[in-house]
Amino acid sequence: MRSARARGALRGPSARRAARRATTKARTTRAPSRATNADVDGMRDAFERARATPLEIMDKALETHGDGLAIAFSGAEDVAVIQYAALTGRPYRVFSLDTGRLNPETYELFDKVEKHFDIKIEYCFPESEAVKALVNEKGMFSFYEDGHKECCGVRKVKPLRAKLATLTAWVTGQRKDQSPGTRNAVPACQIDPVFEGAAGGAGSLVKFNPLTDATSQEVWDFLRVMGTPVNALHERGYVSIGCAPCTRAVLPGQQEREGRWWWEDASDKECGLHSGNLTAEEKAKQDDREATEEDIFEHDSIRNLSRADIAALKDEKTHGETTLAVLYAPWCPFCQRMVSGFETAAERLGPKGVKFAKFRADRDEKEWSQENLSMKSFPTLLLFPKGRSGYVKLGSERRDPDSLEIFIESITGKL
Repeated sequence: MRSARARGALRGPSARRAARRATTKARTTRAPSRATNADVDGMRDAFERARATPLEIMDKALETHGDGLAIAFSGAEDVAVIQYAALTGRPYRVFSLDTGRLNPETYELFDKVEKHFDIKIEYCFPESEAVKALVNEKGMFSFYEDGHKECCGVRKVKPLRAKLATLTAWVTGQRKDQSPGTRNAVPACQIDPVFEGAAGGAGSLVKFNPLTDATSQEVWDFLRVMGTPVNALHERGYVSIGCAPCTRAVLPGQQEREGRWWWEDASDKECGLHSGNLTAEEKAKQDDREATEEDIFEHDSIRNLSRADIAALKDEKTHGETTLAVLYAPWCPFCQRMVSGFETAAERLGPKGVKFAKFRADRDEKEWSQENLSMKSFPTLLLFPKGRSGYVKLGSERRDPDSLEIFIESITGKL
């Protein structure tokens, strides 16, 4: 992150507090607006050309949207976004989702943040009747059995949707490096592809991600030098922090978000396979996606396996060579996103004796793959090591060439 001064960044604390108090008492009323793709694309291009800092992005967001914008604060290192907002000297709003299942340390941080920045966080809560119905029907920990999406839908998504429907823009702390498999395309600003704002309809809500190009190290260096309050759980190995039952500490070298919903083996952080939980409309859409004939992983170094081929490989008593196979669906965006890395790994490691293969595991092969190849999500990577029987499944979301090489060598030894 480059150092830079945004407009108002040198205003003193007293001036900033006075500005925020004035805003709290009499907020500027703006008619709900609808941004165009051209507007937002132009702003994003300007950010990229100028290599805008988080402070500059935050300042422009507040200048453009004023009181129609609010910062989403989860109680983790996204407190950095609040720190940047304070540095602009402009009035700003912060909201948090209290799901009812947060860690005590997160509630303590909310209090510290309010006092440190002299602000009042706008808390959002789930509908009590919806929570009561879910818990009474399925129990307190149903997400361990059937996935986190239903619980998150009740406790997080619905209240978030309701809050965003009162705004013209919102700010998150998302970064590209948090999870390369799912967040490597986070733009500095965009028309929100999922939620709607106060005006309703497409273009009614703009989303800003000021930290998108920052690394974890840069964010933490910033928090330390600014003396910003942080969640005490970070000192215990927690990096990505959510609800208490769904968050755990990560080990050195693990990706940040591997501590979230870990029991799902990344299935619902990726392409979930539980089509039985889909509505008829969603099921029809998925069927349409699965009907594609366009294939991926089309590379000379990657062998296309049939069911008989991979079954024979699985049943070999002793593998004569090391093979890394990807179980995939060509319509899955996460499979599509790893094509380049998988092909690069094949070019790099093929000369070292590693064979690369692919097996299309959707359609009629899905159930068989789940039963015989431990597949719970797309993509699934299986290593069949030379001199051994069976396979080892890659357990993380890290599928870049370097991570694949580390995975293979951790099982087979140095190539």
